[in-house]
Amino acid sequence: MANMRRRSPEPPAGLPQVQFRPGLADETLRELAPLLAEEGIDVDDIDVPDLDTLQQAMNRAVERHNLMRFTPVGGARDDALDVLCEVTDAVAADDTGHAADVLDSVPPDAPAGDGATVAGCIGVALGLLDTWLAGPDSPAPAGLGPQIALPAGHWTGERAATDILALARKGRAVSSIDSIIVRQGGQHVLYGAALAVAAAMQTWSRTTGTPIRQLARTHIR
Repeated sequence: MANMRRRSPEPPAGLPQVQFRPGLADETLRELAPLLAEEGIDVDDIDVPDLDTLQQAMNRAVERHNLMRFTPVGGARDDALDVLCEVTDAVAADDTGHAADVLDSVPPDAPAGDGATVAGCIGVALGLLDTWLAGPDSPAPAGLGPQIALPAGHWTGERAATDILALARKGRAVSSIDSIIVRQGGQHVLYGAALAVAAAMQTWSRTTGTPIRQLARTHIR
């Protein structure tokens, strides 16, 4: 049974795994097609003066595609926020099995484009932490960042959460998403991002005397 809590410290992240998925290149190209079209490139009839021009266009398309994945809007953002609120409540209630179930139910992709995804939850969580801990108009109590510590015990995602909080205190969590995922792995970053949000809410609650549920409904938005 899944559980965010661990009996022992989380082991170091392993080396990134390379997996071969037939058709992945074509699938990725189709996902990038609308963005490449804005660059003047038709994926069904690629005609560019040189490979360097194509590579630069691909780089820009990939960067924009990743930004869209980690920056959900509308219903997709609302669903990601609901996931973070539910996990925060579950961690506060020490119902860490339920917290893991919620996170494990988040799909890598939402075909309709309007549901929570792993990338969307990570992006929203890191954006909130950047705002709370380093934003110029932060609603959080002054000096909250240095006070935040992970809840007692061992956790799946604890290494990623520690990494994320250190970056968020400098306002750099969102801009470091790619490097965090390379270091920690996608699942651990999802767990760590949610754990960091829950830890911030717990510290905020202790500092202000405001119930966590009230804080979550007010500021996880």
